Amino acid sequence: MSGGMDSTLAAYMMKQQGFEIVGVHFNYEQRTQTKELECFHKIAHDLDVSNKYVLDLDFFKHLGASALTDKSISVPTGGVEEGVPVTYVPFRNGIFLSMAAAIAEKEGAQVITIGVVEEDSSGYPDCRETYIKSMQESINLGTKDETHIEIKMPLVHLKKSEIVQKSLELDVPLHHTWSCYKNESKACGVCDSCRLRLNGFTIAQVDDPIEYE
Repeated sequence: MSGGMDSTLAAYMMKQQGFEIVGVHFNYEQRTQTKELECFHKIAHDLDVSNKYVLDLDFFKHLGASALTDKSISVPTGGVEEGVPVTYVPFRNGIFLSMAAAIAEKEGAQVITIGVVEEDSSGYPDCRETYIKSMQESINLGTKDETHIEIKMPLVHLKKSEIVQKSLELDVPLHHTWSCYKNESKACGVCDSCRLRLNGFTIAQVDDPIEYE
């Protein structure tokens, strides 16, 4: 649960299906780390999640190579980039899923849910359905025989506008979510993530409840 719109909706969908939620959040020295953590705690409170893990990683800061974790690389604000954008954090979801798998095995969980979006995403390779399915197989090969974990991707084929609409149906607190790659007070409105979010609200014909510059 990053504090973003996608993982928040995914958590609400699992709650609706009757699952008990174990919330997992990563501080990985990203630009908007403080804001994302604040959003995570608010959303966990809204969902009545008492079992939470907040994991601190400085690995990605030392690695660099991404505009999200290396402040010497500017966050693009000019629209769609060709190829994999500089906001891609190398193998982030693979690392996050591996750590979530350890938690899931310890907790005796049946499911790991991740809010990846393939069709309307920024083009990140670790958001692809085929990749997530391969991680499920690897996780089950690398855990105890009695451990059987399914990775659910309830949003993987949705458009951002459909995510907005589904969030409204489930009374997801969208005002507690954050998508901006650059800012922690008012969203910039021009980074790739803000553009995707705003476009989703525009197509859904509803106002985004967060503040923009």
